[in-house]
Amino acid sequence: MSGLRKLSDLTGYGFLAQDAEVGRLEEIYFDDHYWHARYLVVKTGNWLLGRRVLLVPEVIEGIDDEEKNLWVNLTRQQIENAPPIDSEQPVSWTYQQQYYRYYDRDPYWITDSLFNSTPAIPPFVQPDETIKKPENPHLRSSSEVTGYRLSAEDGDVGHVEDFIFDEQSWALRYLEIDTRNWLPGRHVLISPAWVEEVDWATQQVKVAVSRDLVNNAPEYDSSKHISREYQLALYKHYGKSFSEE
Repeated sequence: MSGLRKLSDLTGYGFLAQDAEVGRLEEIYFDDHYWHARYLVVKTGNWLLGRRVLLVPEVIEGIDDEEKNLWVNLTRQQIENAPPIDSEQPVSWTYQQQYYRYYDRDPYWITDSLFNSTPAIPPFVQPDETIKKPENPHLRSSSEVTGYRLSAEDGDVGHVEDFIFDEQSWALRYLEIDTRNWLPGRHVLISPAWVEEVDWATQQVKVAVSRDLVNNAPEYDSSKHISREYQLALYKHYGKSFSEE
């Protein structure tokens, strides 16, 4: 398994394009069905007058923790001229199709093998066509889901505090959970494999485990590397089989 990182640790990192620095990382949009980051949200320009655009994780060539930058294999103009997003609205299918046309890239629902067995994406539409239901119900904002209550089988137990992802594949490996809602509690990890539903209407992440299992899980210390031994202990606690894939 590649290196695991907390999303909040990268938030605010700058993007170094091929010819200049352009913007900073604000959040990600992730797929809560396949649990992969699909887009990185970049705030270009200054904080007051800048615009928000998306980058796909595949354009990230490296991470410079010393300078707090992400290296990107695009030019500044390519990024700044990309279709802007409305942060107050869901990312629609229509926008995503415009986005991939602009960059002349194959979209993730074509390139990601996970979609081959369960195609759920409409084909590209011509500019004069419309889609009646454009929003992707599985594309979630990390900022939006942060703070959602964790709903176990027998009641609520804390809230989502952060996300842990694989820096090579940008797959989300864990949700960091604060086991209390008002005062700081123990921090534990939950695998997305145990999530049954992310419910926007009730602002809950529903998991198929008990409250006691969550409360008594091995404590997560964000100052320490997530070792294989810790992950084995975590999965053993939940009675699950651990895989490094």
